[in-house]
Amino acid sequence: MEVIPLQPKLGSYVTTMSMAASLPNRMERGMRLQFQCHWIRHRNKQIISPLSANDGSTKQKALFVMGTTATGKSKLSIDLATHFQGEIINSDKIQVYKGLDIVTNKVSENESRGVPHHLLGFVEPGEEFTTQDFCNHVHMAMRQIVGNGNIPIIAGGSNRYIEALVEDPLFKDNYDTCFLWVDVALPILFARAAKRVDKMLDAGLVNEVRGMFIPGIDHNSGIWRAIGIPELEPYFQAEMQMADEVTRKMLLDTGIKEMKENTKKLINKQLTKIKYLANEKGWKLHRIDATSVYERSGKVDEDVWDSKVLRPSLEILINFLQEDGKAEEAKATVSSSKELHLVR
Repeated sequence: MEVIPLQPKLGSYVTTMSMAASLPNRMERGMRLQFQCHWIRHRNKQIISPLSANDGSTKQKALFVMGTTATGKSKLSIDLATHFQGEIINSDKIQVYKGLDIVTNKVSENESRGVPHHLLGFVEPGEEFTTQDFCNHVHMAMRQIVGNGNIPIIAGGSNRYIEALVEDPLFKDNYDTCFLWVDVALPILFARAAKRVDKMLDAGLVNEVRGMFIPGIDHNSGIWRAIGIPELEPYFQAEMQMADEVTRKMLLDTGIKEMKENTKKLINKQLTKIKYLANEKGWKLHRIDATSVYERSGKVDEDVWDSKVLRPSLEILINFLQEDGKAEEAKATVSSSKELHLVR
């Protein structure tokens, strides 16, 4: 493990994992690691831990999978959940809203592989969902997940919401945290993000947005902030005004171009926030470089994903979930396995 300061003058750091030599090429199919969890109770919309806040001997474990859009956060969180009996809590502030599953890029039922997801598509489109709302719902979801004996995995790109949760006193008192940061070199990531927009268009994004289009809607609130809605409004307005085909095509092409540009801006904004959390806040982020996964065509190279992303992440998580005295034992258990368990 190499510790690399993002800004040497600051005392914080990001860890970069090399390919985990202690892990085998494949773990035995179906292997699961079981970890003891403790119940927490919900009372008056607040989580009360049976552990005293002053007793730091035992805390629950919580994993965060962070990164900008299009880096593979959802895929990694689901991979890890299938290995470690995890349940996923969405931390994307747009994906909490009902509807527009394509434009908001919600994980599909097939992609979820049976892993329970929380805070996904449950808020009405026009409602506000604040950071405090997020924290309250996360506490309730974690109560359920821990009660199920599973590991909470918080995954998504709304880093301001993640920051609010991590700094919440109830959370700090009762949870130990591990942060995985999936990172991709920007030229590769920008190209992948643009191709993902094209894929969403092929999947029916325009028709989906048309079905919920409201002329003059405020694009600064609710789901209406999602990239793809404000950019396409001029096109839908032209449709309503029965503009000629040339005009409509020009407006559609312009809207698509703006979607791709605004996605780049979002990526830069998310990356700036992640580096701020590492450098200014001192968060220990385990950086997983996934660049090589997408270098060939922008699509996931599964073999490279296994070796460069999943295996290092598994090693980090094993060390995090096990007590210090059992970390080596956990590694030995994994090293004796034959097959890396992946459900695709």
